Amino acid sequence: MPDRPRRADARRNYDLVLTAAKQVFGELGVTAPLDEIARRAGVGNATMYRHFPTRRELVIAVYADEVTVLSDLGHTLTESPPAEALFTWLHAFVTHVATKRELPLAIPEDTDGQRTTLYQQWHDTMRTTATELLTRAQQSGEIRPDLDIADLLAAATGIGHATVDDDQAHRLLTILRRGITATPAS
Repeated sequence: MPDRPRRADARRNYDLVLTAAKQVFGELGVTAPLDEIARRAGVGNATMYRHFPTRRELVIAVYADEVTVLSDLGHTLTESPPAEALFTWLHAFVTHVATKRELPLAIPEDTDGQRTTLYQQWHDTMRTTATELLTRAQQSGEIRPDLDIADLLAAATGIGHATVDDDQAHRLLTILRRGITATPAS
């Protein structure tokens, strides 16, 4: 049976809980009290549990939304100069890796393998977005044509895991950019 559209008030409550969960998980970690999320959302616990019966489902929704935001950012950058678009997105990706790594790790595996499937979908979404931006930058001649998307994402992920703050992330991305920028033919 297909999902029915949500009523406006139900959609609003869903969005309020999702927004509050992002904030609370960001501040207190993924094991933060769910009561705090409901309180910040301005809804009762029953309303929160109606939308997200388990912590797992709430974590999945929060992380899926974060991936959507990254993908949407990639699409909005198509009007920017290609290399700028790529590195604006990579900076957001590095920030995502650095600040959201706890979320997908907190999703317990289930017997149906849903977590593995979700991981694959999320990785595919980010890879597709990054590939589109990289291809565009390579076609413009700004980025080396021999750069592989897997290597670029591995380097960006490494920066996300290693960085201690946004300034360091920016410096490391600048080093990466210098290394992959196409050099003019002599």
